[in-house]
Parts: sequence; structure tokens; C-alpha cells
Amino acid sequence: MSKRIPVAGPWITQKEVDYVADAAANAWFSRAGEWYDRFEKAFAAYLGVPHAVSVTHCTAAIHLSLAAKGIGPGDEVILPDATWIASVAPVTYVGATPVFADVDPETWCLSAESLAACITDRTRAVIPVGLYGSMPDYDAIRAVTDAHGLFVLEDAAEALGSEYKGKKAGSLGDTGVFSFHGSKTLTTGEGGLLATSDPELFARILFLRDHGRTPGDVMFFNAEVGYKYKMSSMQAAMGLAQLERVEELVGKKREIFSWYRDRLSGVDGLSLNAEPDGVKNSFWMSTVVLSPDRGMEKPEFMAKMAEKGVDTRPFFHPLSFIPAFRDSPQAQEARKRNLNAYRVCPYGVNLPSGLQLVEDDVDRVCAALLEILG
Repeated sequence: MSKRIPVAGPWITQKEVDYVADAAANAWFSRAGEWYDRFEKAFAAYLGVPHAVSVTHCTAAIHLSLAAKGIGPGDEVILPDATWIASVAPVTYVGATPVFADVDPETWCLSAESLAACITDRTRAVIPVGLYGSMPDYDAIRAVTDAHGLFVLEDAAEALGSEYKGKKAGSLGDTGVFSFHGSKTLTTGEGGLLATSDPELFARILFLRDHGRTPGDVMFFNAEVGYKYKMSSMQAAMGLAQLERVEELVGKKREIFSWYRDRLSGVDGLSLNAEPDGVKNSFWMSTVVLSPDRGMEKPEFMAKMAEKGVDTRPFFHPLSFIPAFRDSPQAQEARKRNLNAYRVCPYGVNLPSGLQLVEDDVDRVCAALLEILG
């Protein structure tokens, strides 16, 4: 039987092994911060921003962004309905109210029109998400947020290497956040990073990240109750090795998508990830959305692909649909208005997109897909 094709997977070389081994052996005592400093400075330089902070995961980066900005009870935070729960969970951590806006039908990212319609006198922040490597229309979003004085927290967890009009994903918000989960283009196994150009916000984030104490404090004299969100030196070492190969990693993701595009772009009743003018999509997950006319929602399609030895992932469910939120008043309103999210999410599937794929694997995936669709 042919090998099973996994949906995701990293690309690890001897460089990563060597860097992590050095951190494990030597990143102690006077050298304890060495790998953090190297990784954070290199990442900030890659994005073109002055400040980067490594953290335990992207959820922590979102939480720190909101907490450092002082967002809390009584405030509303708008985000797209079509995204993973990690984008919204920290909104509840700080006691704010999440508001679920609709998405653009082509990019699957936050719609500026829906964003504008959701703003109230309680709105404090917006979290646009670079879903599966795609990019929102930041000119349109910024026109709305600037007019209302809103904090923009750019969730670039899935968009490392993507660009909007020459600016890298993660550099377009007041803060930008990344995930280095094992499935991501750049991985540290787990981990994340927060980037910002705001020096005051940066200082506050460093303070909150380490149990509410001033950076450099050796007296354990905590001024506030903070959080413990620092990644390990071994993770930072792996992150630096991966970052030094970032163009290679993003290039492979784009190559994988090009294989899918060449084989599937002309198939009726099926759409793929968009790449509008002015956008570079890093295609973290090559994704297909079936037309409702085909009469096949994602669970049935995924089961049929699994029978053929191909692993897939479901397009995220609307946040207003999942049990964690669906009984809230905001979710009930979102289900009435977010027509695009409810058109895309039930019919979307992530195809195998791991960095270990070769073109023959994509041939197999596409052959299975086409046979299932008839």
C-alpha cells in the first residue's frame, strides 16, 4: 500500500539540530539569554520593526498584547468569524467581549465592510487574521481603524512570509503575533513571538511576560501579578536556525501550492487560496473550498480522502457556531449576518501542505480529489 500522506510537517536540517544541541549544552548561567537575544533581534530585523519578544505560544502573544494595552471588561474586540479559537480566547482572558465579523469571500480574511458595521462605542481593538497565509485588505481595514482610533492586533500566526504591498505579515498592526507550532512554516515545536514598533507597549509587554517584574530585576521584587510566558533557550535556538532558512521554507510552501494550482485551478465547483494584486501569500495551508452545488460538506469529503490514504484538515468552523461561543448574544447576531463565513467554512478543507511533500505526493492527492469529485 502507498504511504499515507500527512497534512502537515516541518523541515528540519542539521543546522536546527546543532543549534539546539548548543543551547542545551551551553545556554546556562551567563549565557542563559544568548539564544533569546539572537532570535528576537534577527526576527525583528526580518520584519523591519524595532522590537520582538519570544513567548510560549501565539495565544500568549495575543493575551500580552491585549493586557499591555489595558483592554478588559466593558470593551469589545472585533475579529473574523472564520478563524481558530486561539485568536479569540485571550479576549475572554482579559474579560472583554469578542465580536465576530464576516470575512471576504475570496481571501477568507476579515472584511473591512463588516468590521465597520460591527463597531460600537465600546469597541477598543480589532484582530485581523492572516488565515492560512492569506492577507486582509489592510488599506481598507486601516481606514476604518484609524477613523475610530482602534488598536490593531495583527494575528499573523499562519502568515509568516506573507506580504501586503511589500510589508511583511506581522508588521502591519500595532502588535503582530506569530505561532511556531509544529505544523507551522517556521517551527520551534511550540512557541510564539510578538512584534511591535511601540516602545512603551514593548516595555509593558516585557514586564507582564515575566511575572510583573522589571527586566533585569534580580531581587524578585514583583510590582504586579503578571504571567510566565517565556519560551526556552532550546526553542529560541531552533527558531533562529529556522529563521535563517525562512526564504527556503516559504519558497517550498509556495512551490507546493503551485503544484496544486497547476492541477486544480480549472476544476469546476472548486476554489483555492487567493493571492490578490499587491499580496504575497505564503500558503501555509493549501486549501480547497467546494461549491455547495456539489452537495458534499467537509466531513464527507475528508472521510473519502482518508479512505485513499490522504490526511486533510477541516477549514475552521465559524467561531459563532462552535459550542464555546454559540450561546452568546454576539454569536447569535453573527450567525444572522456573516453569510460569507457560513458559505466558506462548511465546504473548506486543508490539503496536505507539509514541508516534506514532493510533487508525486501532490499528484496522488489531486488524483484522489478528482476521483472523489467525479
